[in-house]
Amino acid sequence: MAKRDYYEILGVSKTADAKEIKKAYRKVAIKYHPDKNPDDKSAEEKFKEAAEAYEVLSDENKRARYDRFGHAGVDGQSGFGGRGGMTMDDIFSNFSDIFGDSGSPFESFFGGQTRSSGRRRGQKGSNLRIKVSLTLEEIAKGVTKKIKVKKQGKCETCSGSGAKDSSSVQSCGTCGGSGYVRQVKSTFLGQMQTTTVCPGCNGSGQQITSKCTSCKGEGRKLTDETIEIDIPAGVEEGMQLSMRGKGNAGKASGPAGDLLIMIEEKKHKYFSRDGQNIMYDLFLNFADSALGTSVEVPTLDKAVKITIPPGTPAGKIFRLRSKGLPSVQGYSGKGDQLINVNIWTPKKLSPEEKEVLEKMREMPGFKPKEGSDQKGFFARMKDFFE
Repeated sequence: MAKRDYYEILGVSKTADAKEIKKAYRKVAIKYHPDKNPDDKSAEEKFKEAAEAYEVLSDENKRARYDRFGHAGVDGQSGFGGRGGMTMDDIFSNFSDIFGDSGSPFESFFGGQTRSSGRRRGQKGSNLRIKVSLTLEEIAKGVTKKIKVKKQGKCETCSGSGAKDSSSVQSCGTCGGSGYVRQVKSTFLGQMQTTTVCPGCNGSGQQITSKCTSCKGEGRKLTDETIEIDIPAGVEEGMQLSMRGKGNAGKASGPAGDLLIMIEEKKHKYFSRDGQNIMYDLFLNFADSALGTSVEVPTLDKAVKITIPPGTPAGKIFRLRSKGLPSVQGYSGKGDQLINVNIWTPKKLSPEEKEVLEKMREMPGFKPKEGSDQKGFFARMKDFFE
């Protein structure tokens, strides 16, 4: 099923600023919140859908990629980004700032801790950023890369809890294990109850009496991890892909950050890139361009032969259909390979070669003629793009 447009989901225009997007998300999230729509799967999906839209549109870089490439630019294929693995806890953890400091971002609307969010986990880990360099051949077909990254990983000794053992964890004495503390304040509107994250346990509901000796209570340690990254075909220089939960581990069993992958294109021996098209410069000597010939040219797949008609001028462009790159969205087909003809001009000539060229210089067939069927560069470009 095709995803809906993120701007449509939040009900904003493509020119909406960050404040408008934040306000729109808050409105949609309240409307479809599970506590307001109990046992309504449709509302829950729309709630998650809104969170996904806000996650992209509230981030300047992600929004720019979405505007340029659509959904494929931010969630791609093969499990990149998107809603894959997104839970209610992720939503509440990532976007609670929208609704204030409460452990549950919707408490002020629904009168208490939501059953969907549960306790807050420990501190979320930071994102990791890496660069992956790809050849045009890899971009044409898509590729799986195994990358070794140094990151904060979950401590194996304590399984990320930060405690020495199970007996070293007890319920927080400040909040009684709920993770939240409630206060009743008198205002001109009467008494109002507020709920905030417990300062004693940071919302976890637990306190560690004896820290893990391996990670010193952090619940994580510096480690090397080899990560397998599936990169879809058609990506471009500067595009950023993301893998949820593959960043640094969080403190005290907190959720991991994301792995952000920046795409770089390696310089190719033969080709340059123009969107989905690839460009190739073909050099011919004057005799071949005047008399015509058959030449072999490389493509991203294998070499092919093309026919050069007699009288082919410099600047002539031949097109090999569908020999370019696929669209990253995967639905607009492949680009073409454009072959630009250049006439090779030697810088050094032997006496015999000079003699032949001197004779040719005076021959009528080699004198340029105005109004001939050979067009200049700008006229050829006009014909090519029409």
